[in-house]
Amino acid sequence: MKIIYGNKSFKLDEFLVKPLFAHLSTLSKEGPRESPVWFYWENEHIYIIGTPSSDTFQRRIEENPACAIGIVDLDHTTGKVLHAGFRGEATVEPFDKKIATKLLERYLGPDEEKWDRRFQGLGDSNVLIKFVPETVVVRDQSFVPSI
Repeated sequence: MKIIYGNKSFKLDEFLVKPLFAHLSTLSKEGPRESPVWFYWENEHIYIIGTPSSDTFQRRIEENPACAIGIVDLDHTTGKVLHAGFRGEATVEPFDKKIATKLLERYLGPDEEKWDRRFQGLGDSNVLIKFVPETVVVRDQSFVPSI
């Protein structure tokens, strides 16, 4: 994985442990598609949970594994804008409860009984998307707020 740091930068691994939204961009026969997703970063891979009954990005990845992921940490009141842009390929993998639990705990907390029902008891009807970045662009694009 090649990491390209902008003039102003930040530590990528520290950034990727935050419960931020990622935007997964995939290709379809009708053109590009974008899906906001939760993610988990481990061993230089990004993992995303897919639900074939309601999500379509896993079908697009099976047809064309090339994709991109953008993640932004924004606070408009302070002017903080941290951005990591990934380019690479993804695969659809069998569901892995251990990785999925780590992913969901970041966003929902450690007690599965308190999670929204949609996320409780996920299993083999789901899949994992494993994204392998070829390049990552890391930029601190913060600004001085005018307010």
